[in-house]
Amino acid sequence: MRINYFLKTVVAAATILAASPVHADEGMWMIQDINEALEKKMKERGLLLDAREIYDADAPGTSVADAIVSLGFYCSGSLISDRGLLITNHHCAYSNIAKISTPGHNYLEEGFWAMTEDQERQIPGEQVYFLKKVIDVTGEVAALTEELKSKGENAGSRRVNALMEERYKKETGMECIMSSMWAGEKYYMAVYKVYTDLRLVAAPPVCIGYFGGDEDNWEWPRHNCDFAMYRIYEDGKPVTSERSLKVSLDGYWPGAFTMVIGYPGRTDRYASSAEIDYQQKVNLPISNDIRGKQMEIIRRWMDKDPEIRLKYSDWFFSLSNVQENNSGMEACYKRFHVKAEKERQEAEMQEWIDSDPDLKRMWGSLIPDLKKAYSQTARGERDKAYFRESLFRGTFISRYFLRAGNARDLEAAKAALRQGLKDTDPAVERELLAYSAMEFFTNLDSYYFGNFQKKLLSRFGTDFEAMAGYLWDNSLIASEDRIDAVTDLEQVQEDPLRKFFTDSPVSLYNERNGHLAARTKANNLEREYKKALYWMKLQKGRLQYPDANSTMRITYGTVGGYWPNDGVWCNWYSTPRGILQKYNPDVHDFNLDDRQKALLEKGDWGKWGFPVGGQSKGMIVDFLTDNDITGGNSGSPVLNAKGELIGLAFDGNLESLASDTSYTPGYNMCINTDIRFVMWVLDKYAGMKRILKEIKFVKS
Repeated sequence: MRINYFLKTVVAAATILAASPVHADEGMWMIQDINEALEKKMKERGLLLDAREIYDADAPGTSVADAIVSLGFYCSGSLISDRGLLITNHHCAYSNIAKISTPGHNYLEEGFWAMTEDQERQIPGEQVYFLKKVIDVTGEVAALTEELKSKGENAGSRRVNALMEERYKKETGMECIMSSMWAGEKYYMAVYKVYTDLRLVAAPPVCIGYFGGDEDNWEWPRHNCDFAMYRIYEDGKPVTSERSLKVSLDGYWPGAFTMVIGYPGRTDRYASSAEIDYQQKVNLPISNDIRGKQMEIIRRWMDKDPEIRLKYSDWFFSLSNVQENNSGMEACYKRFHVKAEKERQEAEMQEWIDSDPDLKRMWGSLIPDLKKAYSQTARGERDKAYFRESLFRGTFISRYFLRAGNARDLEAAKAALRQGLKDTDPAVERELLAYSAMEFFTNLDSYYFGNFQKKLLSRFGTDFEAMAGYLWDNSLIASEDRIDAVTDLEQVQEDPLRKFFTDSPVSLYNERNGHLAARTKANNLEREYKKALYWMKLQKGRLQYPDANSTMRITYGTVGGYWPNDGVWCNWYSTPRGILQKYNPDVHDFNLDDRQKALLEKGDWGKWGFPVGGQSKGMIVDFLTDNDITGGNSGSPVLNAKGELIGLAFDGNLESLASDTSYTPGYNMCINTDIRFVMWVLDKYAGMKRILKEIKFVKS
């Protein structure tokens, strides 16, 4: 019934789509689907390239997309030389920089500069993905699913994915990853060339690459030179790049065309109002409150001791990024009335459903059923949120105990505990542990408490500091000698700290009042809602893009400022003057090293400078565009109308933090580092002349 209905509408919809305009600059468009309507809209905004110059799977090395990479599908990057030189964001390399740092060589604070090629530092475990082609495999997936079902075999999505990826890997000899779009209405196979030898070349200190720290995160104006450089090797030699980007020294101006190509991670713009309501009332308030207080604890200890800062910098960076994003998301949901927007969409959908008997038979009660399902899971999800934020991820040391408890042999378990002892600080962990225990015992009822946890509560009551002290002092993690003395895995399993973390398993939350089954039903209805929304937009002839899912996307926009609030105008660029204005030697995130401060005060911009802000030769640090981005786009190249590199996307603004579920025109801004400021840092601050010689610069 469903197939028959859509067969009779799809031809009419396709005809409408061909002439339909793209509205606004919203959209993370699939790189392989730049159709005539989208290309026309981009050219109206200033694009000087044709679609095949942006992406062309049939002509390797000829398109801009051939120079764009994914860094393990957590960040994006681009090649800027023919010898595998890759540029991305400093915050994308943050974890790797922390990993190779020691108290004696803290590259986060000092910066890392490979002055010769043999100093380039290999980063184990990293992978770089080059997209070679994207294939629509929707028909093949449907045929394979039916074939498996006819044989009585497992036809679940994981099995189908694995079989399809294996098939294409054999055919191409490359890494193949299949992605579902629009809740399974379309399937695409991405074929990648993968490199596994990635070496760090350049990374500025945090006073340059992460100036302003978490306080400035999501804020504007920003003053980060947020870049890092790697080189890709193969067989011990730098790869010869098929395509690299040219770096433009011409600059840009308000209204200038920009495009961003990269690998945005996850969006949920097809979400229902019930999902928004759940996030706004249940999940976000709990996680934001707890994570905010955890950050206060860690920050206080980091400010006291440089060694603690080094140990916790990577975890704190990740924690603050998520917490601040989610806090902004909660605020933007309210400010921009996202739930009401989704409800208007649902009213339109219900009218569309009611207009056709076939649709009404399929989806007539979908929207009310969905809202009912979410309401039935609210209490259980609230309890799981407190469990997750306090017990499961409330301390850093818990992950090491989980690894030790799951180890197959004694030495692996002891190694996990030794690593935990090395990577953490007892004072920090005890305070985090006391806070986690307070949140857990205060906000959940005794149904979820295990026998050991009940004994702790009986013994210590609400004296959570004493409880944490007891757990730590009696744990194997209290000293390396205790870890060395362990003779069997049972001692690890019976460790009091491990028992505290594991005494309340997630199964308790899933089983109570049939919560898992209810949540599964809600998830299935949400998925069906997204399918219905896709077909409604298709039938009505609206151009649409699927939610981001770590596949290559392109977004276009223009340079410009914005009005965040009534009477407040934000200019489209920031300058080094702002760095000096924010400078505070007493606050780590706003401190400058002596060399950086002297160079900024001197203002010798050399060949990288240009007229700006009334100066004959000035410098832009960061600039704003209205490109539509999300997490995973970090490190993406910002390109001008000719496809030349002008900057690196690294953040969004506070007003954009509902954008994973709702795009708000005029408020969603993309914050970018100016590529000329990057080159100035490489030249004047770091003296990386050898790197500058590799890069191809263009200037009119």
